[in-house]
Amino acid sequence: MTDPHIFEIPADLSGLRLDQVVARLLPEYSRGRLQQWIEAGQITVGEHTVSVRHKVYSGDRIEVIVAPLPQEADHAPEAMDLSVVYEDPHILVINKPAGLVVHPGAGNWTGTLMNALLHHSPEAVNLPRAGIVHRLDKDTSGLLVVAKTLAAHTALVRDMQARKVRRIYQAMALGYFDRASGTVEGNIGRHPTQRTRMAMVSNGKPAVTHWRVLHQFAKAAHVECRLETGRTHQIRVHMTHIGHPLVGDPVYGPRRAAVSFPRQALHAWRLGLTHPVTGEELQWEAPLPQDMREMLEALQ
Repeated sequence: MTDPHIFEIPADLSGLRLDQVVARLLPEYSRGRLQQWIEAGQITVGEHTVSVRHKVYSGDRIEVIVAPLPQEADHAPEAMDLSVVYEDPHILVINKPAGLVVHPGAGNWTGTLMNALLHHSPEAVNLPRAGIVHRLDKDTSGLLVVAKTLAAHTALVRDMQARKVRRIYQAMALGYFDRASGTVEGNIGRHPTQRTRMAMVSNGKPAVTHWRVLHQFAKAAHVECRLETGRTHQIRVHMTHIGHPLVGDPVYGPRRAAVSFPRQALHAWRLGLTHPVTGEELQWEAPLPQDMREMLEALQ
């Protein structure tokens, strides 16, 4: 935990809500993060905890404790080999293997990427989710960017929301495609009756996936999918919607498929972004993992 930030409210911010004031005084942190800190008592006015909507006035003294929320600070660091593609003082890019869970959760409280990050960079304990700004499903492999500072985390989250982070996947999809490329647009949300699944639902969040066929085989195709948005299971849901579920997908694929595979055949192949500090345009690629290469060879 770093030393607290202490401010005296200037006259031009007098009469505003506390969350509005701290957002202007500390623009490097997201509004959502600051509101969480207020609710957790990490931002106080005159040593008193107050609500997000509390109004502050000229001369009021506020204190901001920059620290992880209690629910974010209870995960143990674990030594684990990470395939680091890029690292500097601000960001870390990892090639995640299939089978590695990103966030601790029910049934997977240890052995996750978050646990590994807390060991790799102990200062990550001060970051939301140890700096993870987006996720990959457990059995999806490939590139994932992690922030190493709160400022980098805030910038990357904003770029994700603004669709400025470029993510391209490679996958194997079942069936024969009658055209070379296309776009799937449709809101994605929780399935109305099967809560472990996502689905195309009218009240979901907008989602856009662009796809193109790299090579068509007799019973499946090697495809590239470019995301405009990043909804949970987006590629898996969208490809199933157009009649081409991913090979090996245990949730959205058929029980018996013409091509079998022990996991969904999906790999985050290319990642591009604007560096949150230097402004440099960066891009990385991760080759297909061995199991997907072997499947391609077998289909050929």
